[in-house]
Amino acid sequence: MNETHPISIAIDGPSGAGKSTLARQLASALHFLYVDTGAIYRTIAYYAYANHLDPSDEAAVLAALPDIRIELCHDTEGLQRMILNGEDVTDAIRLPQISQYASVVSAYPGVRAFLLEMQRDFARKGSVIMDGRDIGTVVLPHADVKIFLTASPEARARRRCLELEQRGTPEPFDQVLSEIQQRDWDDSHRETAPLRQAEDAVVVDTTELNFEESLAALLTVVRGKAAL
Repeated sequence: MNETHPISIAIDGPSGAGKSTLARQLASALHFLYVDTGAIYRTIAYYAYANHLDPSDEAAVLAALPDIRIELCHDTEGLQRMILNGEDVTDAIRLPQISQYASVVSAYPGVRAFLLEMQRDFARKGSVIMDGRDIGTVVLPHADVKIFLTASPEARARRRCLELEQRGTPEPFDQVLSEIQQRDWDDSHRETAPLRQAEDAVVVDTTELNFEESLAALLTVVRGKAAL
């Protein structure tokens, strides 16, 4: 790691592309700090859900922000743990209903501004791998490496179904696919920080790749761009 110049790696892409899992393993391989920004937004969404706020009521969501205290830590396996007002909500924020809440509340400029400096501060303190929807375009526009990680909606739906089965909360494939397609549309059409590929990002499509092949592809890109 370059101590005089922390290296920042931005990984963007649609929901279900495997950004979080791959970014975490990439960070482990490179000994970088991993920051899952989607989990931070999901924590805001979970607060709204748990407190019976209408996610489409922007004023109500913004009014709640001063009551939200978010902390981020990592366990012994490198998994990012999300702490909301002193409570570990890492598992709760992955519930299916939170995904739709997150897509709505994360579009609000006030919410994004509330979390922007928190995210940038991580990159100032050390070398990081950060994943989300607008990392390379908004959060870290000067990142040393930018990757746009994607896969077909069908491939992402199959992976999501497998994940839900393993958690004991299976859902029909058609329903999961529909939700992913709706999330893609919402994320790419929102007014504030829409999902889009940064002009200088390298596209990595994992539709036909397994996990090990996907990780190897990311390592190749990062080592080539950052000379690691």
